[in-house]
Amino acid sequence: MGDWWSRLAGYGALAAGVLATAGVASAGVLLGEVQLARRDIPLAQTPPPRADGRYGARTGRLPVTLVLLGDSVAAGYGAQKPRQTPGGLLAVGISRRLGRPVDLHVLAVVGATSQRLHPQVAAARELAPELAVIVVGGNDITHGTYLAVAVRHLATAVRELRAAGARVVVGTCPDLGTIRPLRPPLRQLARRWSRQLAAAQTTAVVAAGGWPVPLGDLLGPRFAAEPHRMFGQDLFHPSPDGYATATAALLPAALAALTAPDPAPETLEAR
Repeated sequence: MGDWWSRLAGYGALAAGVLATAGVASAGVLLGEVQLARRDIPLAQTPPPRADGRYGARTGRLPVTLVLLGDSVAAGYGAQKPRQTPGGLLAVGISRRLGRPVDLHVLAVVGATSQRLHPQVAAARELAPELAVIVVGGNDITHGTYLAVAVRHLATAVRELRAAGARVVVGTCPDLGTIRPLRPPLRQLARRWSRQLAAAQTTAVVAAGGWPVPLGDLLGPRFAAEPHRMFGQDLFHPSPDGYATATAALLPAALAALTAPDPAPETLEAR
C-alpha cells in the first residue's frame, strides 16, 4: 500500500474524511490520532525484491504467464527474498498444482491507487498474460479517493485484462483496522471505510468477469490476533508470514480462474 501517510498531502484527505465523519466535537481527538499514526508508521524506504522470472516445473508444457498488479502488497514490499513476495509464492503454488512452469511479471507499484492501474494494465496487455492478479484499495482509503472513482478504475482494469484474454483475480481492500499504529477511534473508521470499499470492489469485479477474493474478511482476524507475526518491522506491511497467509487466500481463486471454462466473448461484452 505504500507510504500512505506521507502521501496524504499533509494528511488533508484523511483529515477531511475524519472531520466529515466525526463532526467538530471529536475532530480534535481524531486528528491527534492521525498525527500519532504518522509518527509511528515509517515511510517506504527500499524497493521490494524483484521477483520476475520463471518458476517451477521444467516440463514440456507451456508456461503460465502471470502478472501482478496493484500496490505495495502486490509488489511484496517488506519481503526479503523474491520467493517471499505474493508473486513468487503464487508462481510456485500454481506451478506445483498445475505441473506447468510460470513466467512471473510484477508490474505493481508501491503507493499505487486504483487510478494508477491504467499504465500497469497497458504494460500487462503487452505480455498477453493467462492470469492477472490485482491487489489494490488501501491507498484509495488513505488518499481519500471517492469510492465510486476507485471502483470504476478497478472495474475498467478488470474488463481490459479480460478483453485481452487474461483470467483476473482481485484481492479486495484489506482491513486497515488491523494496523496497530492506528488507535481508536481512527482504527474503527479505517475498518469501516476499507470494508465499504471491499464490498463495492467485489460487486464490480464479478460484473467485469473477474474472481474477487475478500482479503479483509479472510485475513483480518488472523492479522488482528497475531500482529507481531503477520506484520513486518514497519508495523504496516505484511511480514513474510503475512504474505504467505495472504497468498494462501489468493491461490485457490487463481487456480479456479485458470481451470474454469472461459466465458464466450459476447458474455463478457454483455457485462
